[in-house]
Amino acid sequence: MSSSTHAFAQPRAASPELEIEQYLHRHIPLAAAMGVRVKVAMPGRVELTAPLAPNINHHETVFGGSASALATLSAWTLVHLGLRQAEVDATAVIQRNVMSYEEPIHGDFSAVCTLIDDGAWQRFVKTLERRGRARITMNAQLLFGGRQVASFEGDFVGLKR
Repeated sequence: MSSSTHAFAQPRAASPELEIEQYLHRHIPLAAAMGVRVKVAMPGRVELTAPLAPNINHHETVFGGSASALATLSAWTLVHLGLRQAEVDATAVIQRNVMSYEEPIHGDFSAVCTLIDDGAWQRFVKTLERRGRARITMNAQLLFGGRQVASFEGDFVGLKR
């Protein structure tokens, strides 16, 4: 009997990526409808992917709203993970965002958000703990075929529970 079929075998722990993907699909139904997958989920970097088919427009390219949603999700997820790592009981909401589309997206695409300013993050967390509310600006890039095709900038507000 192999260890995977042993009566006392324990199921393998879910990867952080699978855990976050399941969280997004459960709590943000649009993520499931878009077919969002979590490729990387760690403090400091999040990469989400989505297929063209459920996000297609009448030009057979990615619908701009889907592109914006994936970018927003990547940035929100990075803030969410950072709050968990900092053990701050808070929620994050988007306050403002700007998208810049550089070229059409003709297939499966991804959004990458990376924490580039550790000082800004530390100020965000300290302000949130002290005042119960804080704001941080996040940036993400949409990628297709290994190149940047759009960019996102958004302000997120953290609210202590």
